[in-house]
Amino acid sequence: MTPAQSAPEPPLGPPRHARARSRSRRRGTATITAPQAPRPRRGAAFFDLDKTVIATSSATAFARPFLAGGLLTRRAALRSAYAQVTFLLGSADQGRTERLRLALARTVTGWRVARVEELVAAHVERAIEPVLQPEAAELIAAHHAAGQDVVIVSASAAELVRPIARLLGVDRVIATSMAIRDGRYTGEIDFYAYGEAKAVAMRELAEREGYDLAASSAYTDSTTDAPMLAAVGHGYVVNPDRGLRRLAEQHGWHRLSFRGAQVAVQGRRRVRWGAGVIGSALVGALVWRVSRSARRPR
Repeated sequence: MTPAQSAPEPPLGPPRHARARSRSRRRGTATITAPQAPRPRRGAAFFDLDKTVIATSSATAFARPFLAGGLLTRRAALRSAYAQVTFLLGSADQGRTERLRLALARTVTGWRVARVEELVAAHVERAIEPVLQPEAAELIAAHHAAGQDVVIVSASAAELVRPIARLLGVDRVIATSMAIRDGRYTGEIDFYAYGEAKAVAMRELAEREGYDLAASSAYTDSTTDAPMLAAVGHGYVVNPDRGLRRLAEQHGWHRLSFRGAQVAVQGRRRVRWGAGVIGSALVGALVWRVSRSARRPR
C-alpha cells in the first residue's frame, strides 16, 4: 500500500484580478479570500474484531476477570461458555450470531457499567495480548505506515471494544451500544453493529472523516459481514469457511490465512492458542450439561 498523498500547498494569495477588486472596495466591508483547496480523501482500514483481530470473542477474553470480579456467577460463566463454543467452532451465520447476542445480553442485564469499565481497563492487556492475531497486528501497523486510519467494526459492546482499540493504537471504533439506565445495563440494545448496520455505520463514518471507501480495505472472518466487505474497494476474508470462500470468489475478495495467536507456556514451547481455549470452552459446556443432568429428578 502506498502512503496517502499529502495535501497540496495552499495558494500564496488570491489571483491578481481579485486583489484589484479588493483594493477598490477597501473602504467598504467586502473582502475577497482565496478559495480553500478541498482536503484529499484517503483510504482507511476496517477490521472485524472477534476471530479476525483476536482469535476469540471479546466476551470470552474477559470472562475470567468478570468471574473473579463478581459480575459472572459460575453458572452464568458455564452457560456463556456453551454459547461461545458454538460461535468458535461454527460459521457465524445469522441464526447462531443472534442466539449468542441474546445470551450475552441476558447475561449482562443489571451489571453496573462503571464496574465493567473498571475490570476491562485493569485486565485488557492480560486478556487481549495472548489472543491477538499476529497477522492482524502487522496489517494494522502497515495501514498506519501508509497514512491510513484503522477502524475496528465489532458487534461486541463498546465498553469492551474501545479499550482494546486503545491498546492496539486503533483510531476509530464502531461497536454495539447497550441500553443503560441508572448506570446499569437493561438487557436491551440501542445499536447492534451487525450485518448491514456495520456497512451503514462505515459509510456514515467515512462521510464525517473524509475516507474514500473505494480506496479502503475491510477484513473479516464472517459471512454476516458481507455488507462490510462490499462497502469498500478491497475486501479480505480471513480463514474463510466454505460459504465465505464462495462469496469471496463471487465478489473478487482476497483470501488470507491467519495461523492464530500463540501463547508462551511458562518458558516451554509455544502452543497454539485456539486449541487450548476451545478445549476449555468444551469442558465448561460439558460441566454445565452434566450439572444440569445431575439436578434432574430421577
